[in-house]
Amino acid sequence: MTDASTIFALSSAPGRAALSVIRISGPAVRNVLETMTAPVPKPRVAAFRTIRHPDTGEALDRAVVLWFAAPNSETGEDVAEFQGHGSRAAVAAILGALGTVKGCRLAEPGEFARRGFENGKMDLAEIEGLGDLIEAETEAQRRQALAQSSGTLSKLYESWRTRLIEIAALTEAAIDFSDEGDVSASSFADARKRADALSAEIGAHLDDGHRGEIVRDGFRVALLGAPNAGKSSLLNALAKRDAAIVSEEAGTTRDVIEVRLDLAGLPVVVSDTAGIREAESLVEQEGIRRSLAAARDADLVVWLSEAGDSTPPEPISRETSLAIRSKADLCRESTADLLAVSAVTGEGLDRLVAEIARRASEAVGTRTDPALTRVRHRQSLEAARDEIQAFLNGDSGAVELRAEDVRRAAHAIGRITGRVDVEDVLDQVFSRFCIGK
Repeated sequence: MTDASTIFALSSAPGRAALSVIRISGPAVRNVLETMTAPVPKPRVAAFRTIRHPDTGEALDRAVVLWFAAPNSETGEDVAEFQGHGSRAAVAAILGALGTVKGCRLAEPGEFARRGFENGKMDLAEIEGLGDLIEAETEAQRRQALAQSSGTLSKLYESWRTRLIEIAALTEAAIDFSDEGDVSASSFADARKRADALSAEIGAHLDDGHRGEIVRDGFRVALLGAPNAGKSSLLNALAKRDAAIVSEEAGTTRDVIEVRLDLAGLPVVVSDTAGIREAESLVEQEGIRRSLAAARDADLVVWLSEAGDSTPPEPISRETSLAIRSKADLCRESTADLLAVSAVTGEGLDRLVAEIARRASEAVGTRTDPALTRVRHRQSLEAARDEIQAFLNGDSGAVELRAEDVRRAAHAIGRITGRVDVEDVLDQVFSRFCIGK
């Protein structure tokens, strides 16, 4: 059942600021405008108004007021915005006054976006992109999130869903025209040819090295080494703040500490870990276990050694590791093929940062086609591909079962955008094969 209430919330950041934006959406918006900002502004025309309490008429603030009449708004409902002053008192007064208007209530988290989805203004993938855009910290994240919120991914997935509907229609036609052998065989063969091409496209999209997820979540770098190898000092130097405790006592770091960096526009998450050694303390053993787990999950392991030991422990892949000599200020002895760094003097830090940025850029790649950004999307596409393979490899004599394979594939892709209705297969069947009947 659709919620008929009118919702409102502060849409700008909380706290003291020059300006604030309060947004209202729902059937009572016009009543709010009539009682709090009369005269009601024309739709989509900014007007400067005094905002008054609906019961007492007391002036609360002076603001720019906008009205977006349904359905031409972000939520598909009547929407109003009060762009007023950003003091806590002014915002609290307006929100309190809105709460006294009949049918109005404070919005739940994400409720504006949900109403936009329910009214067909945005699909699920676009809403997820909008959330990523709000959270974006780097240029790469901004670009990717903007593309997704603008429908780039949705258009791709919807085109695949449409092709699956066409494949399902051809398969259904093979059933409907089973008494006409040539027509049935030709229709089913066409369906399989199309399905084979689509399966290859989905496979190529999935085989992307997780580049979209790396941009969204960050290129993960784990700092590993023996106790007192300089991991915490290096983390602080990279973060340019005291993010981790530095001590000469071995085993100080017991848990994984993370800092987020922006390197060449890419998000990089650097983790300081417990020193790797044979430990007797149960707490330190747990810290070492977490260190090795962080190494397994990392896109790059930076192995630190004072002596220039270029061989990380056995569980760490050499293909995803970078060995460096730490504390270069204490030892001037050169080590071939190893980058020497000092968290104290800054020696080698620029080269290390450049190398991490290079590897992060290499992981993301230069492809410009839409990238997967979430595990949810990946799982749905994998399920769709599996169903298409079942269609291609299944018994061609059981056409009804093969049609069900395609329906499930379309349903799986539809879950990404929120489009899960495949009843329009019937429209495809009748428009393609039953013209004039």
